[in-house]
Amino acid sequence: MTDDLDRLATELESIRFDAPAGASRLESWLELVAARDASDLLLVAGEPPTFRVHGRIVRADSAPLDGEEIEAMVLPELAPHAQRAFRERGIADAARHVPGAGRFRINLHRERGRAAAAIRRLPRQVPSLASLNLPPGADLLARLQRGLVLVGGATGSGKTTTLAALVEEINGREAKHIITIEDPIEYEHANRMSVIEQVEIGVDAPDFPAALRSALRQMPDVLVIGEMRDPESMQIALAAGETGQLVFSTLHTTDVPSTIARMTDSFPAERQPTIRQEIAAALSAVFVQTLLPKTGGGRIPAAELLVVQYGARQHIRRNTLHQLHQETTITRKYGSFTLEECLARLVKEGRIDRGDAALRANHPEDFEHAMGTV
Repeated sequence: MTDDLDRLATELESIRFDAPAGASRLESWLELVAARDASDLLLVAGEPPTFRVHGRIVRADSAPLDGEEIEAMVLPELAPHAQRAFRERGIADAARHVPGAGRFRINLHRERGRAAAAIRRLPRQVPSLASLNLPPGADLLARLQRGLVLVGGATGSGKTTTLAALVEEINGREAKHIITIEDPIEYEHANRMSVIEQVEIGVDAPDFPAALRSALRQMPDVLVIGEMRDPESMQIALAAGETGQLVFSTLHTTDVPSTIARMTDSFPAERQPTIRQEIAAALSAVFVQTLLPKTGGGRIPAAELLVVQYGARQHIRRNTLHQLHQETTITRKYGSFTLEECLARLVKEGRIDRGDAALRANHPEDFEHAMGTV
């Protein structure tokens, strides 16, 4: 592991992020992101433009920026609705296409009273499930026919990319009507076997609840919600999953129990018993992923999957969510697997470091058992 980090550090030292011509223009920096194979560009007051390469931070050889400069650089490049959002609320999300460099997701926000931006480079093509190195069995999610499927993970763990790959898997295999609702649209899908409509918040609909209500009137086979941010959106998604649609969405969580708890806790306490009943009825699967340093450089996902059966539904109704880990092991024959099993497999295959895996395991004893050391 140490050798890998030393080699990566040497590689990063050889990468120069000199200020491009016309450095005040956002497009110039985004072109440099693509040219240097960086994943992110961070614009923070008091720092030069900063890049993330293979998970490591690299500062440009450029003068520090100030908040006014960042706002002047980024705000005019956003769509009108995003500009309004930033002026009114201090936060805006948008996508930007740069010819020759690709698509980027831009989050313009304020920190310590100053403008700042976090910009993520998006792949030029929608990735396939196989290309993501997801655990064997993850493709089960694309074969489900109905119900709510939640994809959890921390920020930057690849949830949106996984959703896009699942849509592409269905698109290439089945004739379905698919509607995605996103803020902003990150991956542009071409119609293959399926017909895909992509709705962007702020452009095609004012907010997620309005977009969801409209989408349900169009009777989609598959509904993809970029992120459930409010109780009303969650309620509509639950209703759709319970009445026959296949619904995918993401939540910022760390494991299966916290994913379900996150939904429940979004509602007032007096409504939570009813919501638990609705989740138990609508939920088909929970998939939670994380990214770890990969041997030889880069990162690789590890994940856990709970395919919801009778036992899990009962635990959700009773709010005994701590039992869901055991339920994951019980339902292996349906396709479920634990994070610890996935981590142990990656270690045995030589793809990740054992120390990294042990630190990431939610149940260390289960990980050691899977490694054969207990």
